[in-house]
Amino acid sequence: MTYQIELDRVEKHYGRFHALKEISLAIPKGQFVALVGPSGCGKSTLLRSIAGLERITSGTLRIAGEPVNDLPPRKRDLAMVFQSYALYPHMSVRDNLTYALRLKGVSRAERARRAEEVAAVIGLETLLDRRPRELSGGQRQRVAMGRAIIRQPRAFLFDEPLSNLDAALRVRMRKEVRALHDRIGATSVYVTHDQIEAMTMADHVVVLQAGRIEQQGTPMALYDRPANRFVAGFIGSPAMNFMPGVIAGDGRAVRLALPGNPVLETAIAGTPGLEVEVGIRPEHMVLGPLDAPHAVPLVVSAVETTGAASYLFTEGEPELIVTTEGTAAIRADDTIGVSIDPARVHLFEPETGASLRSAKL
Repeated sequence: MTYQIELDRVEKHYGRFHALKEISLAIPKGQFVALVGPSGCGKSTLLRSIAGLERITSGTLRIAGEPVNDLPPRKRDLAMVFQSYALYPHMSVRDNLTYALRLKGVSRAERARRAEEVAAVIGLETLLDRRPRELSGGQRQRVAMGRAIIRQPRAFLFDEPLSNLDAALRVRMRKEVRALHDRIGATSVYVTHDQIEAMTMADHVVVLQAGRIEQQGTPMALYDRPANRFVAGFIGSPAMNFMPGVIAGDGRAVRLALPGNPVLETAIAGTPGLEVEVGIRPEHMVLGPLDAPHAVPLVVSAVETTGAASYLFTEGEPELIVTTEGTAAIRADDTIGVSIDPARVHLFEPETGASLRSAKL
């Protein structure tokens, strides 16, 4: 397989601060990769290291098979799209798009041809003579992306490009960025703190925490088979519910710290009496009659309704969230019956957070 970007045990130190820890990542040509994690996890540092804006401390970074550790940014042939549009306000869209080409000495005719071509790709062919102040936020972000595309780089690096947009526009731009990636056959590395963006846009998601890769894989692999508690809690919205549990019976069941101490038969082979942390996603907790077999009675403390779904928050420790479709005829202080599918349960080692069992789907 041809890898467009390869990182082999890359490390980055700022004095005593260890920002990146043994980062190994191979990105095939044409793949869309999302780097996701909480603030301060190292995702932007990693992106800037790929771009050459940060010099890595150790390890090897290759682009199209070529080691680039010592190459300056301008020689890496990468294009970066930032959170801020960084457009020249006194220039037209056409001139903003072609500015880098002009600096490289590309002829006027060729610049004009490529500007028209790229404008058609990003849907701004009728706006080439406008100034940035005459454009909407989404149109400005398209110009910023077009400025990157026109250079025909080896890869595109996106640093939270949609975070300045309102929620509705962000949803629309997610679709546009992904469609643009597919249309031009690009290799893209996309940094975001929004796991929904990562899950809906990327072929491959890399979850980082404290400068280290916690897990990487397809979006659904991370959702269905999280490697540890951190990934399980970070991927998915609303977040996964967690509660204490104990391996029970012959080691193939788990007793939950919920009303009635229900026991779920699972496929796990564990030591009876072993304490574990049990994870179950809100959408995998099913409402049913209180007298149904194995139903757990829970008291509702609050209800949030979006129209398409309702989120039921329960009283006590741990607080749980139950997701149900549509508008629920349930109010605070109601008691609900909840059933849990054992095949959807995740078990984690309390000390390390490592997964003891991935959900079997």
